[in-house]
Amino acid sequence: MSDLQQLLEEFYLDKLAELLRHQAGARFVGQYDINNTYQYIINREETQLSWLATAISELGGTPAAEATEPDRGASGRGKGGSQTVFEEDSRAAQAFVEKWRPGVEAMTNARHRGMLRVILGETLEQKRFFDQALAGDMDLLGRRTPDVGARVGSVRSTRWIE
Repeated sequence: MSDLQQLLEEFYLDKLAELLRHQAGARFVGQYDINNTYQYIINREETQLSWLATAISELGGTPAAEATEPDRGASGRGKGGSQTVFEEDSRAAQAFVEKWRPGVEAMTNARHRGMLRVILGETLEQKRFFDQALAGDMDLLGRRTPDVGARVGSVRSTRWIE
């Protein structure tokens, strides 16, 4: 296995762990606007993982098939618990970037370095979302029009399936 393949596989596993962390966070955070932001983040991470899987396959490797979703340790839904989730996710995003940036910048393969730079940049965007949520901002994906009214409703932690 080449050093490039090994780096991509390790990066993939770390990004997969982040995706699973965010899926667990989305089940915990019920506020509609912030949950939508989690859904956006999850969608982007699924796209990133598909890029990484393709790159790993092209190098002859096989991306990890599964991983275990972390237990967020949340005792219940609500603002206090949500704040903890945002803090954890903000710290995790920063740690992810700090861990991977030096290795990414040292890569000689320009194509894969560029891909990983995009993922690191989007991870910093996620951190900004979490920091804004911590500050009480709910307009994370854009401003609401003034005539919409009060923010009401929440998202269920599990889907109802018949």
